[in-house]
Amino acid sequence: MAKRKDEKYKNLLLSLVFDGIGMLSFTVPFIGEFSDVIWAPLAGWLMTRLYKGKVGKAAGVFTFLEELIPGMDVVPSFTIMWIYTYFLSDKKTKKTIIDV
Repeated sequence: MAKRKDEKYKNLLLSLVFDGIGMLSFTVPFIGEFSDVIWAPLAGWLMTRLYKGKVGKAAGVFTFLEELIPGMDVVPSFTIMWIYTYFLSDKKTKKTIIDV
C-alpha cells in the first residue's frame, strides 16, 4: 500500500513538472510556440510512459495535439490525467492477477 501511495505522489510531481515545461513556451512570445514542435512529441511519449494502457495511449495522442496547437499550452493535460487515474477511474472493476 505504501508503494502505491509513493507512486501516486511521484506521478503527481512529474505531472506538475511536465505541465510546467509545456507552459514555458508562453514566456517567449511567438518564438516559444516553435519550441512546441520539439516538446509535443516528447510530451506525448512521456504521457504513454507515465500512464500505461489504452487510456495512457489516448492521453498521449491528446497531449501531442494539445501541445502542437498554438495557445493550448495552458491545458494541464498531465495533471488532468493524474486526477483521472487516481480519482475518477473505476479501479474496482479492473482486476489483476494479484486481486483475484
